[in-house]
Amino acid sequence: MNAVTAPLRSVRERFRALPRPVKYLFIVAVVVIIYLLPIINPPLITTQDSDFASVLFSCAMYSLVAIGLNIVIGYAGLLDLGYVGFFAVGAFSVGVLGSAHAKLPLIICVPAAIVVTMISGVLLGAPTLRVRGDYLAIVTLGFGEIIRLVLVNTSWLGGPRGISNIPAPPSLHLFDVPHMSWEGFTAYLDLTTTTKFLVFSVTDAVPYYWLAVTIVLIVLFLDWLMQNSRVGRSWEATREDEDAAELMGVPTFRFKLLAFATGAAIGGLSGALFATKQVFINPDNFTIIYSVLFVAMVVVGGQGNRWGVVTAAVLLIWLPEKFRFLSDARFLLFGMALMALAIFRPQGLLPPRRRLRAQRSAEREGVNAEEDPGHIEREVADV
Repeated sequence: MNAVTAPLRSVRERFRALPRPVKYLFIVAVVVIIYLLPIINPPLITTQDSDFASVLFSCAMYSLVAIGLNIVIGYAGLLDLGYVGFFAVGAFSVGVLGSAHAKLPLIICVPAAIVVTMISGVLLGAPTLRVRGDYLAIVTLGFGEIIRLVLVNTSWLGGPRGISNIPAPPSLHLFDVPHMSWEGFTAYLDLTTTTKFLVFSVTDAVPYYWLAVTIVLIVLFLDWLMQNSRVGRSWEATREDEDAAELMGVPTFRFKLLAFATGAAIGGLSGALFATKQVFINPDNFTIIYSVLFVAMVVVGGQGNRWGVVTAAVLLIWLPEKFRFLSDARFLLFGMALMALAIFRPQGLLPPRRRLRAQRSAEREGVNAEEDPGHIEREVADV
């Protein structure tokens, strides 16, 4: 057991030992603090050179992206390098239906964007999921770039200029929420800076952040239900050994297609959420570099662990903004940190518990993972 895994395991075991009411109170307290972060503005984590609420909104939005891609890569074992394509389809579906060619309300545009993105995932996956590994990665990489080129060269979709005047979520002004200000580590209530509760505007990102966090929590719950169902077990079997899963009666192609469609739907939802916050969207918002960032979130967090990918998404978005004062040097430090993580923690920040149990089993049996790399996979399959 390494120096990172041991403290995490100890904290997890202590939390499990708590009485159930205490667990629920702790979870509720954490959720409330998460919602209040842009109001509290904690001095240690707030971003001085960027709007903190906007940074938190980006963290929540990209957490949603990471959850969707984790279904594809972490659960089903499908390397998707073109996930930004689904992100773009969701965003432009909202733009087309809500602004460019129709004036539909957002409550209709978002479900329509999810359906359109899910269909695009099925259309891409049906002919391509019969290939594996690197070939699938190449196909999906091409898909992401094709989507961007179509957006650039199609005037009906706005062309290089994109789409503007995208509708915002419906507002409901109930009351004003004052912010907190800090002098050192002393907090006081700032009545001059307030947020209008559930009023969505360009100048205040806090309501958008609350909406994004609510969607993330709902999707996390649905993700938990899927992973612990027959569908999740079929995805895991397909990821570990597709041929063995077929022999055991698992229709692997059907479940791979389901993973692709589900991940695409969540990607479309995150794209729709992104579009509602923007003054306008254009193809430059959906370059292939974002797909690399999305994959990095899953790999850094720990493939197959929903909490790990959410943590990685938050860190990968928040850290560059926190250290913006370092200018371009922050990207050098950021890249060096990722390299160090890849060398010393290749399984990610929070690998799945099943993989940790397999590693502990290997240690007890005295098996060297480098000499027998298939041991962990066999243990995971047994669990």
